Amino acid sequence: MQYLPLFVKLTDKPVLIVGGGSVALRKAGTLLSAGAKLFVVSPEFSPEFTNWQQQGKAELITGYFSPELLDGKLLVIAATDNDSVNAAVYNAATARNMLVNTVDDQPKCGFIFPSIIDRNPIIIAISSFGTAPVLARRLREKLETLLPQHLGPLAQLVGRFRDQVKARIKGFAARRQFWEKVFNSDVVRDVQANQLPQAEQRLAALLAEPQQLAGEVYVVGAGPGDPELLTLKALQLMQQADVVVYDYLVSPEIMQLVRRDAELICVGKKAGAHSVAQRDTNQILIDLALAGKKICRLKGGDPFIFGRGGEEIQALLPHNIAFQVVPGVTAAAGCAAYAGIPLTHRDYAQSVQFVTGHCRPDGSEPDWQSMSTANQTVVIYMGLMKAAHIQQQLLAAGRAATTPVAIIENGTRLQQRIITTELSELAAKVSTEQVQSPALLIIGEVVSLQRQLHWFGARPNSAVFAQPLTRLG
Repeated sequence: MQYLPLFVKLTDKPVLIVGGGSVALRKAGTLLSAGAKLFVVSPEFSPEFTNWQQQGKAELITGYFSPELLDGKLLVIAATDNDSVNAAVYNAATARNMLVNTVDDQPKCGFIFPSIIDRNPIIIAISSFGTAPVLARRLREKLETLLPQHLGPLAQLVGRFRDQVKARIKGFAARRQFWEKVFNSDVVRDVQANQLPQAEQRLAALLAEPQQLAGEVYVVGAGPGDPELLTLKALQLMQQADVVVYDYLVSPEIMQLVRRDAELICVGKKAGAHSVAQRDTNQILIDLALAGKKICRLKGGDPFIFGRGGEEIQALLPHNIAFQVVPGVTAAAGCAAYAGIPLTHRDYAQSVQFVTGHCRPDGSEPDWQSMSTANQTVVIYMGLMKAAHIQQQLLAAGRAATTPVAIIENGTRLQQRIITTELSELAAKVSTEQVQSPALLIIGEVVSLQRQLHWFGARPNSAVFAQPLTRLG
């Protein structure tokens, strides 16, 4: 992060602008809208500056820049068309440890002017730090269409109630839950319809109601890693939660999207790494919910496909804890799609099985015979450590040694790696390629289509399927 975004209160604060032309005029307008006290030095001025001086909004200094003009100023903007003057302003300000902006010269900027979306008092600022201003402007235009105009009046309304809410409702978590209820209520609809007195009455009525902390657990699937695969509901609940209880398999990019002030609790769930025991994870969820917290139980993939989501919800039921379940893109679907492997194809695979590579608690084996049938796809989760055993059992059950196999490491992520081989070489490939978790195994004839349908990331490390398989029928 090259710049720390800050919102500065400039009301009646002295700001110096060096330059009196059109570029300086744009910066001056922005500063005046923020209430700054302007001092402008230039040999000559655009008419708007003269008008502002007559209105008492700016003090014009006819002449040239000199370092003593910086005395007592909070900020300075160099906005002339003379590079040597702008450099002199920058050097003098830097020597005084003052914040300086040199227009259209990003290396000589101690602060920058972002693109602004104004829904006063809601302000959104966007910046590329001077590297891609057109892209920043396009983002602003996009957001302008998404953010309704009633956000400003809504923020002003709740701002008038802030002290009342703080006096009546004790504790940050309880107040946050109250405001979540307000923003999900008809108060918003009233403001949108410009029925402001009615909105105020409705908000007052909500505040007068008995306030009670109600704990809830959101069991949310985070998908296989790409944050753009998150559902809208998953993102909404990640932002609402007081606490996020997450697994190692949730990618760092997705963890960046949770609420900044949420408590984070990692419970592991990754092959070869320390994990919190499942019963202890269940108890964490119970204790937090009974304390009135909103908990996002964030899981890689889908919570109901090898995610133990069902077990955790069963633990909540005896305590009458409210819960929601948000499905996610399971690793099989996400990783296969990003690798260019259709899990089913009418010419190559008419069925698909999802299997876990972890042994069951009683030590019983999966039905290897059912997985040995040709023209079906088998997707094995958490199969790295058991790769040799999986290879041996499938071959023993009759699956052809030449059956195509894909090993997908970090599927859907920027670090995605695809290794293709045949079933008879599976264990050797896992070893020689030093495959790391998270990784998924896809076994079946559809893997031969990978070279043709590949679209995301690097090409596979191995290319053993030079010719497509003969189609059936």
